[in-house]
Amino acid sequence: MALVSLAEVWVALYEVPVVGLELEQTTVTILGALTVAVLIGLSGFFSSSEIAMFNLSKHRLEGMVEDGIEGASRVKELKDDPHRLLVTILVGNNIVNIAMTAITTALLGLYFSGLTAVVLSTFGITAIVLLFGESVPKSYAVENTESWSVRISRPLKATEYVLFPLIVLFDYLTRQVNRLTGSSGAIESPYVTRDEIQEMIESGEREGVLEEEEHEMLTRIFRFNNTIVKEVMTPRLDMTAVPKDASIDEAIETCIQSGHARVPVYEGSLDNVQGIVHIRDLVRDLNYGETESDELELADLIQPTLHVPESKNVDELLTEMRENRMHMAIVIDEFGTTEGLVTMEDMVEEIIGEILEGGEDLPIEELDERTVMVRGEVNIEDVNEALEIDLPEGEEFETIAGFIFNRAGRLVEEGEEITYDGVRITVENVENTRIMKARLRKLEEDDDGDGEQSTAAGDANGNRNGE
Repeated sequence: MALVSLAEVWVALYEVPVVGLELEQTTVTILGALTVAVLIGLSGFFSSSEIAMFNLSKHRLEGMVEDGIEGASRVKELKDDPHRLLVTILVGNNIVNIAMTAITTALLGLYFSGLTAVVLSTFGITAIVLLFGESVPKSYAVENTESWSVRISRPLKATEYVLFPLIVLFDYLTRQVNRLTGSSGAIESPYVTRDEIQEMIESGEREGVLEEEEHEMLTRIFRFNNTIVKEVMTPRLDMTAVPKDASIDEAIETCIQSGHARVPVYEGSLDNVQGIVHIRDLVRDLNYGETESDELELADLIQPTLHVPESKNVDELLTEMRENRMHMAIVIDEFGTTEGLVTMEDMVEEIIGEILEGGEDLPIEELDERTVMVRGEVNIEDVNEALEIDLPEGEEFETIAGFIFNRAGRLVEEGEEITYDGVRITVENVENTRIMKARLRKLEEDDDGDGEQSTAAGDANGNRNGE
């Protein structure tokens, strides 16, 4: 009797009923552990599927389809209904994770008390799922978005068929809840926005993915379509032109002395520009043309040019000049008088940066970390970017010279200083009435003059009050 009772106890302790079958506890544990391992793999599959599918942008997917990559069309079919795709992944992932927790709790219940088994199962499964079901699979999917999305597209399609009733139910319920809450239910936008691209450019430089020069060029490209002709033109005072009644030799000499291949031709004054001449045409027709040099006139070689308002968008002008195969345009103001000229090079420099020739100085020369030397015609926006400051732009001025004149309220002389919002501006070079160069220094808190708004402007007002 004792032996029989001991055997009965042994069976009771080490045999567990599973689906009507009597299995040993060790066998149950092994089968349960294998099942949990499979479920962990499925959890990682669904987690990585979500990242891969929704991290794959529309334009990249379209490129994959056009390249004929096997499985890309199946990925596109799944992503054509992103809402159902998300429901499929979430339903599958939740079934797997809940089943994993239930099985683990049951297995641990064979060895520990109820509360202990629940606590161990909760924290154990959480740790395992976070590591092997979330973190590692998602990291892999981020790094291999395209290839992984193609590989998991077939299993996802199969999952959609297997779980079809549940997917349809939850898809319907989700849409109804979205409708009641006023949500659009949009899962993804088809393309990244302009702001997102700019943020990626900034992040790329911070993370070292983009070089400083690359970052600056990409930033200029985004600024380009917001730039107007007035900001990039050569002002009237700096224009080199020849009168219509000048000789061919005089026109060639003007081109050589100025270093320009093209110069405007005017009749009477610069407000009446007739067109432009190219030194190539001048030399060719003078020396090798069919017309005798004594009979050749400058008017015969004038090529037409565009006359554009100073408020015209640079992006539009560049397109127009390319279509008309012109390299120079004359800029006019609202009264029709000539304000300056703009060349193809001026507009290209807005993207790639200043193209210097010969002994030409840099528009902005860095003297130290807090000091720069700036040419008077440089835009305030460029100065702000170079020194990381915030000088204001006004409707009546856009350059650093214009800012100085505006703050002073009068003509200034070399050596005069203006302090504005923690920036000291020193006029370094003046020719006649034009400010050619200025030095800007970003002040520290202990520097003298910090907090003053405008020394030169204050002097000017004092002089006027004393007269």
